[in-house]
Amino acid sequence: RPPQCTYLEIEQAERTHAVVLSRPAWLWGAEMGANEHGVCVGNEGVWTREPVGEDEALLGMDLVRLGLERSSSAREALEVITALLERYGQGGSCKEEPVPFVYHNTFLLADRAEAWVLETAGRYWAAQRIREGSRNISNQLSIGREITAEHAGLRQRARSQGWWNGDGEFSFAEVFSLTHQPTRMEAAKARYHAGKELLRQHAGHITAETFMAILRDKARGICVDSEGFRTAGSMVSVLPQDPALPCVHFFTATPDPSRSVFKPFIFVAGVKPAPQVRSPTFRDDPAKKIPRFQSTVDRRHELYRRHQAVLELMERDQEQGQKLLQTLRDLEKQGLEGMNALLGGTVAPRPEELADLFFDCVEAEMKFY
Repeated sequence: RPPQCTYLEIEQAERTHAVVLSRPAWLWGAEMGANEHGVCVGNEGVWTREPVGEDEALLGMDLVRLGLERSSSAREALEVITALLERYGQGGSCKEEPVPFVYHNTFLLADRAEAWVLETAGRYWAAQRIREGSRNISNQLSIGREITAEHAGLRQRARSQGWWNGDGEFSFAEVFSLTHQPTRMEAAKARYHAGKELLRQHAGHITAETFMAILRDKARGICVDSEGFRTAGSMVSVLPQDPALPCVHFFTATPDPSRSVFKPFIFVAGVKPAPQVRSPTFRDDPAKKIPRFQSTVDRRHELYRRHQAVLELMERDQEQGQKLLQTLRDLEKQGLEGMNALLGGTVAPRPEELADLFFDCVEAEMKFY
């Protein structure tokens, strides 16, 4: 059956890979995820000189999922995403509300061996291979002159629009960024620089815990819980270069990572499904009925409901709140210690333990709530 993406049905691939996704429940795609080959993709919204299309096309989040389902390397995911982007375009509302909220996308792509940044403006794109160190993105174009691959008509488009006169080196970010950014982009600038600086401070000894701490940083605006936007889920993946070791993907599966638990997931045969973190489905889903989004439904899954009730408790009683947070951190620490032992090669767990791993961590968190 061809995949029915959020708004479009597209042609089916010959084969697809197993994926684990963190996604807004109303749409088909995902904000971020991984596949069984250790390919990881995440995206961010961006506004550029190319107009956003309210016409329904592929969402950046659909492209994340399609890239993961159809590729066994980061480079292949890049090729899949750019080919689909050029063929179908991107567009349609990215938010579950009657007033359209539309953006283009930037992506981080990584596997055990390679990492890429892919940035788009309409059907146009530029990609940069990251060969060392660290790299972050945040709601703005960040690929300058260091372009590794690009849309065949990218420079011609820039010239025909009068955005570039053809002189000197071509910078994607300089040429395609808006002269006057939307207000929310101002915050994105600070977030991008803060992320870059935090990664620089930890250069050479970045661990999964480092990333978790950065994703929880509220002071610098990396972890958001204001202006009607909240960090709805976070993911950290460890991709060992040694193919004998498994890739480990940590997901919060709940909003506000500063008060969530990162839980490990590993691809093995017979992975136990975790219904506690699957959002309910609706027969007459307002996201699927035309006109869309005319009514609202409660999409919270079971873990989120319990998590939210505890968050409210933490806000009401500061002292109790600190205690609760400490217990959550201890839960997380157990998962991390287990994973470090596994990746350090000091322990060889049974495959069935790994198959139940994520489910068991979710269950422990549920019990605690």
